[in-house]
Amino acid sequence: MAKIRITKIKSTNKSTDKQKANVEALGLKKIRDSKVFEATPDILGKVKVVSHLVKVEEISE
Repeated sequence: MAKIRITKIKSTNKSTDKQKANVEALGLKKIRDSKVFEATPDILGKVKVVSHLVKVEEISE
């Protein structure tokens, strides 16, 4: 599996409850927080819902 780095770039103010829950489930609290994940269908689905709030980068190993 490929690894991806997800970085929160926008605030969740005025976002829907579903979007806020997905950002929280990814473990992103503050703007510019980053986490590294395996690119599983579960993670990619969460990223798709909040794609306007996060930046996704593929990490080469």
